[in-house]
Amino acid sequence: METINNIEVNSMPRIGDIAPDFEAVTTKGKIKLSDFAKNKWIVMFSHPADFTPVCTTEMSGFAVRKPEFDVLNTELLGLSIDSVHAHLGWVQNVRQNTGVYFDFPIIADIDMKVSKKYGMLQPNESETAAVRAVFFIDPKKKIRLIMYYPLNVGRNMNEILRALEALQTSDKYKVAMPLDWKKGDKVIVSPPKTLDELNARIADDTLEKVDWYLAKKSLN
Repeated sequence: METINNIEVNSMPRIGDIAPDFEAVTTKGKIKLSDFAKNKWIVMFSHPADFTPVCTTEMSGFAVRKPEFDVLNTELLGLSIDSVHAHLGWVQNVRQNTGVYFDFPIIADIDMKVSKKYGMLQPNESETAAVRAVFFIDPKKKIRLIMYYPLNVGRNMNEILRALEALQTSDKYKVAMPLDWKKGDKVIVSPPKTLDELNARIADDTLEKVDWYLAKKSLN
C-alpha cells in the first residue's frame, strides 16, 4: 500500500498471484469473486466511467463478442467507479440507442475497494477513475495475464481474445506461443533440458526446426 496525493493505492497484483478476493454489488446482483464463475476463466476489465465515449465503444465490443468468450468458457466482469444505478442507466441508454446489450455483470465500485485491490486506481492518471485494466483469471483463480491502458486509448478486442485462447491452448498442450500466434498456427515445443533430449530433438524429423532450441509443431 502506498499513498499518492493523499489517496491510498494498492500495488497491482502480479501474474501468478491468486486474484484478490472481494464481494461487490453488480448489475447482476452481489458476487464474491472466489465463488463467481466456478470452473471457468474470467476476464475482468475496468473502465474509467459510465456514459463516456471510449468506454461505450469498449463495453459494446465486449457485449457484441461475448459469444466468443462463451465458447472459450470465459465469463466477463466489468468495473468502474460508478453506482449500480449509473451502470443500469448506461446499459439501458446504449441498448436504446444502438441495440447492444451489456449482458454481463458490471461492478459498482463506488467505494473504490476493488479498484484499489487491483491497482486500477492510479492517481497520476486520475484520482477518481479506474484506468483500463484487463485481468485474465483462470479457473483456479490465478492471475495469468494483465493488460493496462491509459484513459485515452481503447483496448484491442482481437488481442484480448487471441491472448485468452493462447493461454488456454498453452495449458492444454504444454507448449509456448510464438509472436503473433493465432489459432491454427504452429506452436513452440519446450527446448531440450538434457543431452538425451537434445539428441532426440536433433533426430526428430516431425518438427519444424530453426535450430535445436527453437522448434515448432502443428496441433492439427
